[in-house]
Order: sequence, then structure tokens, then C-alpha cells
Amino acid sequence: MKIHVKKLATLTGHTDSLYALAPGFETGCFFSAGSDGMIVEWNSHQPEYGKLIARVNGTVYALCSLPTAGILIVGQNQQGLHCISVPNRTLTASFAITSSAIFDIVYANEQLYIATGSGELIVLTAQHLQTITKQKITDKSLRCLALHPTLPHLAVGTSDHCTYILDRFSMQIIAKLSGHTNSVFSAVYSPCGNYLLTGSRDAHLRIWQVNTDYQLMQSIVAHMYTINHMAYSPDGKWLITCSKDKSIKIWEAANFTLRKVVDKARHAGHGTSINKLLWLGKRQFAAASDDRTISLWEFDTVAKS
Repeated sequence: MKIHVKKLATLTGHTDSLYALAPGFETGCFFSAGSDGMIVEWNSHQPEYGKLIARVNGTVYALCSLPTAGILIVGQNQQGLHCISVPNRTLTASFAITSSAIFDIVYANEQLYIATGSGELIVLTAQHLQTITKQKITDKSLRCLALHPTLPHLAVGTSDHCTYILDRFSMQIIAKLSGHTNSVFSAVYSPCGNYLLTGSRDAHLRIWQVNTDYQLMQSIVAHMYTINHMAYSPDGKWLITCSKDKSIKIWEAANFTLRKVVDKARHAGHGTSINKLLWLGKRQFAAASDDRTISLWEFDTVAKS
């Protein structure tokens, strides 16, 4: 099987490094943010037109979409959380829930889970952003979060080189996964729920088997440098990873086989670190980079003759 990759567009307008992408409220739409504090809405069908939704002070590391409420939750490195009404393009509220950076936000069952630089996991109500609980996980930063598709498991990747598995209902730690030799920057559960994948500054992709108490199944040297982010395709057949080594890699999810490397030399990709990925369709995704741009990609498969 061969994979053909096509670059659809390069989105410009941001003035500094980009760290966050989140789905929009309509098909093909998404949000971006980074060091310039600008929150921009894009439409992949009209990539030349980005809409400035709001601006905040400081660097934005995390975005979380709440489509039914028309709200975008913004987490950054100074002033906690910001709540943005996307239809009105207005900043409706700010909450100083922490003095440290917010690195990730996920949503489940009307609750928001916040990963902070202080090592504290903060849980809020999604409707009023009221604090439910705060739990110290480690003295190091919490860098990424992942929700299991069916079990009440929350994976927390940290800068102490470990990934902690919490029961979302009891907030108890039920497993501590060791093996990475540097910060865990990305974590994702497979759509089937059988695997947890973690990516680290050590450039390794580790695959943990959920139904065997998270035993390590495989470790892959996936990139040359830090794995910044990973994401499964909507149909669960593909995995994409991105790295400080300036490349995007496309993997066949069924067997974790590398099928394509997308980089500057071969595909006019990014020339600096690629920090975030977002699927926009079955075979289409976006990538955000330190070079201040977002690239849109599409690929298809062809059977080998």
C-alpha cells in the first residue's frame, strides 16, 4: 500500500509559535492559538480567511471546544482560563484557577479536566466553571490528558517521565506507567479502547495494553526528537504523530506500521517544530508549527502493483 500526500494550503496570520488546535462548530472549521494570544477561527474550505475571535495576554497552550454551548475554553500561561462566546466573538469570563501554565483541557460528562504546570489536576463544572476538586499528581508539570472512550479512565502525562491513570469518578490513581526517560508530551487512547499511546521528549512512542493493567506492549523510536502530539483518524485506521524534528508521520493503526513521512524536503512541510495536529476529515488534517503557520494536508492510499 502506497500513500500519496497532498498539501492543500498554508494558513498565515499568526505572529508567533502555535501550540493549540481545536475542532470548530461546523464541518471543516477549527480554532488555533499560540504565543501571540490570538484565537483564530478557520474554515478549511476557505483557508485564506481566518477570523480573529478574541485575544488574550500570554501564550495559549490549550483549547477545548464546547459546541452545544457555542463556547471555546482557552487555557494559557498567566491568567488561568478564559471563556469565549464564538458566535459573538467576545471574551465572556476569565477564571484565575491557577497561577501556573495550563497545558491541556479535556471535557467529559459536563466536567472539564485541566492539566497545570504546578502538577495539579483541576476539575471544573463545564457550565459555570466552578471548581469541583483539585488533586496534586506530581511536583512536575502535567503536560497532556487523554480520556478512555468507554471506561472512566483519565490518562495524565507528566514531566516526571510517567503517565498516571486515574478513575474519573473516584479521582484515585489506579496505575502509574513508567519507562519514558523524559517528559510525556502526548497521550491518546485508541478508538477501540484497547491501547493507550504515549509520546515523549525521548522520541519514543509507547503502546500500553489497557486490558492487561496497562502492561507495555511495544516501544517504538518514532521520531528523532520530541513527540509533541498524536491523533487517531475519525475511522480509527490511521495515527499521525508530529515532532520537534519538523516531521509528521502517518502510521497504520492496526499494526503501528509507519507508512509515510511528511517533511519539508519531500512535501514542502514545516521547517521548524510541529506542535499540534487535528483531524478535519477521514483523510484530512491540520498541523500547527513554530513557524507561525498551519498546514492543511490530505492523503489517499493506493494498492501496490
